[in-house]
Amino acid sequence: MGSISLEYLFSVHRRLEKEYPDRNSLLVYNNPYQLIVAVSLSAQTTDAGVNRITPELFQRWPNPESLASADIKELETLIHPLGFFHQKARNLVAAAERVVGIYGGEIPREMNQLTSLPGIGRKSANVIRAHVWNLPGIIVDTHFGRVCRRLGLTLAENPEKVERELLLLVPEEMQNDFSMVVNYHGRRYCMAKKPNCRGCPLNDICPHVGVAVRLTSD
Repeated sequence: MGSISLEYLFSVHRRLEKEYPDRNSLLVYNNPYQLIVAVSLSAQTTDAGVNRITPELFQRWPNPESLASADIKELETLIHPLGFFHQKARNLVAAAERVVGIYGGEIPREMNQLTSLPGIGRKSANVIRAHVWNLPGIIVDTHFGRVCRRLGLTLAENPEKVERELLLLVPEEMQNDFSMVVNYHGRRYCMAKKPNCRGCPLNDICPHVGVAVRLTSD
C-alpha cells in the first residue's frame, strides 16, 4: 500500500462529518460507571440490546460498590438476552471489585488501568476515554476496520495493528471524531455484505467501489 495523503484523509473525514452530524455514542449512559458497564455488555451483541437491559441493571446496582457485591445468578438472569451472560456477569462483578478496591470507586482514565479491568480491552478503553474525558484515540471495532481497509487506509486485519497504523495517520485532534464517523459509515453504507456503494458519499474516491459494484450487480 502506498502512502496516504492527508488531503485524501481530510476529504474522507469532511464528507463523513457532513453525512453524520450526530455522532454521539449509541450506548445510553449518564456517567462513567454506566458507560463502562454498557461497553462491557456490548461485546458480541447490539447496542440497542444493551440499552434495553441497562436501565434495570443501573436501578438495581447504581454504582461500582453495589455491583461488586451483586448476586451473580441474579445478574446473569438479567443480562441473559445479551449472550455470553456467564462470562459477562463475572467480568462485571470482578471489574467493579477492582474499581472499588484499587481505584476507590472511581473509574480510572489511563489505558493500562482500564484494560486491567476484566472485560475491558483496548477498543472499550478507547470508547470510555473518548466519551468521558475526550482523550484522543482510535476506536477499532469491526465496522471501523472494514471501512478503513476498503478506503485503503490500512491492510491490517488485527485490531491492534489497525489502531497503531491509524494513530500514526490521523491527527490527534480528529481521532475521536474520525473513529465515530467511520463507525457510523460502516453501519449505514459500508456493510460487510452488500455495501451500498452507489449511495455512498465516498463512492468517487473509494478504491473499493469498483469491486463492490461489480459484485452486487451480478
